[in-house]
Amino acid sequence: MTHDDLSAGILRRPYLLATVGSCALVFMVAFEAMAVTTIMPRVGLELDGLELYALAFAAPLATSVVGMVVAGNWADRRGPAGPLYASVALFTAGLLIAGTALSMPVFVAGRFVQGLGGGAMTVALYVMIARAYPARLHAKMFAAFAAVWVIPSMVGPFAAGVVAELIGWHWVFLGVVVLVVPAVAMTVPALRQMRGPADGAGTASNSVPWKLGRIGWAVLAGVAVLGLNLSGQVPVAGWLLAIVALFVALFAARPLLPRGTLIAGRGLPSVILLRGVVSAAFFGAEVYMPYLLTERYGFSPAFAGLAITGSALAWATSSGIQGRWGGRISNAVAIRTGTWVVLAVLLLELAAVLFAWPPLPAIICWTFGGAGMGLMFPRLSTLTIGLSEPDAQGFNSSALSISDSIGSALALAMAGMVFNLLAAGYAFAGVFALTAVIAVIGMLVSPRASDIAPQSKATVLARN
Repeated sequence: MTHDDLSAGILRRPYLLATVGSCALVFMVAFEAMAVTTIMPRVGLELDGLELYALAFAAPLATSVVGMVVAGNWADRRGPAGPLYASVALFTAGLLIAGTALSMPVFVAGRFVQGLGGGAMTVALYVMIARAYPARLHAKMFAAFAAVWVIPSMVGPFAAGVVAELIGWHWVFLGVVVLVVPAVAMTVPALRQMRGPADGAGTASNSVPWKLGRIGWAVLAGVAVLGLNLSGQVPVAGWLLAIVALFVALFAARPLLPRGTLIAGRGLPSVILLRGVVSAAFFGAEVYMPYLLTERYGFSPAFAGLAITGSALAWATSSGIQGRWGGRISNAVAIRTGTWVVLAVLLLELAAVLFAWPPLPAIICWTFGGAGMGLMFPRLSTLTIGLSEPDAQGFNSSALSISDSIGSALALAMAGMVFNLLAAGYAFAGVFALTAVIAVIGMLVSPRASDIAPQSKATVLARN
């Protein structure tokens, strides 16, 4: 490695193209995630399929778990190039299916394929970062990924609405397809470089077997997540279905995570668990913030969205700051501080609902919640890579994403059931109370996740 390579940043050679390309791929996934919320009512009406409305949202959450596991196993066997190309192809196919759908079942099928590709793409990009970038740049790349979500959070829903009004909702999906080829092309030089024998990636080979059992467990977990999200539509047995689906999802997730994750084993297992817990706490509450502002305070939908925009901006700003600080702020401080901030924000939101505070404190509080997430999220990604042996980077990256996805899905389902169960005056309080309890669990786990330095390269206790 030359001196120039050692001194380069993520936006300088030889990393510039890979950085721009990978961030563009993340942007596409982020844009679709944010934009689809705006156009779904129109899609359901035009395709006469409002009864499948919830399934269209739950579908990508379910299939993303399968994509993550397959991509992680494949990356450990042969490196990230193959799974990245395959995931981009699947994501593009999903866009084409959804964008050309003439019936709601076909549209939902496209969403299933989209989720499969999107989940696999995230894992493949994590492994690419681990092998193409030096360790000193990992935190900056994960901060860049977080920042890439800002623009979709700000303009995605509005832009999707404009496109749907002017030329049709189909182009919200089809328009993204044209960005795929140049984005993935920029990552090709970095992926080719990792195939060489001197790049340190030679440990990933066919010696790592296909874990067909894990893929089967991923399918079961995806079905359980799907069932949990749809349980609210079952009139009588909904709660029973939800409880069964919850236990099945957790049981199926065990083989997909490092040993000891569900019991908060010190080090990597707690890092993986904490990612799922804080995602559950934050995103389980975030989906109700615009609803709170429109229902309780009479905001317009566009103005209510400013709460989410402020949070996204704070998340990106906080991520950028912690990336620049590097070693000047330790992983332990970043993770514990971020967890405490999220818990404090959720408790303040609960107080705002119970004591009928004016809307401004609620909006400001939620902005700080985004800052707390931005402070800890990149550090959890960095710790995962740092604590992973080369032939387990794919498995652990997929475990991190699976924890994130399943945690968010479970919290959204439980929050929805709590919201529907309580009387109108206490529904929002119930959601914030539930997510605050989840954040308390995160606070208890955070010391076990941040006490081990990634440089120790602790042995990964993955299930065989």
